[in-house]
Amino acid sequence: MALAKTYNMKRTIIASLFLIIGCKEEKKEIKTVTEPQQTAEKALQDNQSNEAEDAKKWLERSIVDYFKADIGIGEKNLQKITTKDYFDYKTDATNVDLDVDGSLTEKEFQNKWKSKFDTSKAGIGIGFLIPAQDWINIEVESCDLKSSTKDGYIFNVVLRDDGYKAHYPSVIKVIKENGSFLIADVLQDEPK
Repeated sequence: MALAKTYNMKRTIIASLFLIIGCKEEKKEIKTVTEPQQTAEKALQDNQSNEAEDAKKWLERSIVDYFKADIGIGEKNLQKITTKDYFDYKTDATNVDLDVDGSLTEKEFQNKWKSKFDTSKAGIGIGFLIPAQDWINIEVESCDLKSSTKDGYIFNVVLRDDGYKAHYPSVIKVIKENGSFLIADVLQDEPK
């Protein structure tokens, strides 16, 4: 009888060892399954981070180049760095109630664009990115990623003009279209 108990205990111990080893091996398998997934997620995050950094550098360079370029070709330069919709929208906003061909009243402007843009932040009657007509030397003081969306990046931007001791805050949405970045929207506060 004692021999039978010893035999049963040995079987129980051996069976327990197999279970423990089996569980450890199963854990290892689970770990190896999740590691590639975590690596892919990290690679995606790194790629998005790199693209956001590229968008930021492009935005900073484009703003500085825009303000350093000949003012006579400002409209062409604006078309190069913005989406077609934003260019048309900002042109309409700048020309609200002016005596020029195609200008809209403020009400007409809001009705035309309210489905695509926040017309209260259009910068009606003021220029692109700054409310001033004149500037000396526009530089990007700060450009910080506020958020990212599935189709772009939103930056908090502050421009400064040391010559006029002025600061111009705005929120700028940048998208990637046809392999290059473009400004898709700018939220500007109206001057007081």
